[in-house]
Amino acid sequence: MRLDKFLKVSRIIKRRTVAKEIADQGRITINDRVAKSSTDVAPNDILVIKFGNKTLTVQVLQLLETTKKQDAENMFKIVSEDYEKDYRNK
Repeated sequence: MRLDKFLKVSRIIKRRTVAKEIADQGRITINDRVAKSSTDVAPNDILVIKFGNKTLTVQVLQLLETTKKQDAENMFKIVSEDYEKDYRNK
């Protein structure tokens, strides 16, 4: 399955066009290699996604073509969620 489609179906990123833009900017790696939106994703891959201040690391558990909201959470496991600067502690 393509990276941009996986991000949309799993609801990590809400829109496929946004997922494509982020991937094509080089802000996503799969198993420590920079990935484009067309890169194939497989179970047990580790994705590192950089959103501005936040870096999200997830492990792919399964691939589904379509999902309901509650099933989307079973497609991946969050390994870590890091922030460059924590704005909550003021």
